[in-house]
Amino acid sequence: MAKRSEEPRITLTEGSIRVHWGARILTILPASSPPKAEDPADLTVDLDSILTWDAPHGDIEIEVAELQKIAQAIEQEFEKLGLVVEFD
Repeated sequence: MAKRSEEPRITLTEGSIRVHWGARILTILPASSPPKAEDPADLTVDLDSILTWDAPHGDIEIEVAELQKIAQAIEQEFEKLGLVVEFD
């Protein structure tokens, strides 16, 4: 049996973020940036829209602690690439 990964792995694709955590996958599509933002982010993530994992794990809710780790991993990946992410 494969050991479950302790931390989420982030992959940036064209127009989305893919989160791999163990056998589960989450695809995050960008939210609209606020109009007239002074320094617009490269991508805006609506945390309230992240509720469950992608199929076949779509019936499993993403816990608050998991969401916090996912957001932190996304932020770290964006920083490595010199990009800015905003969480809404």
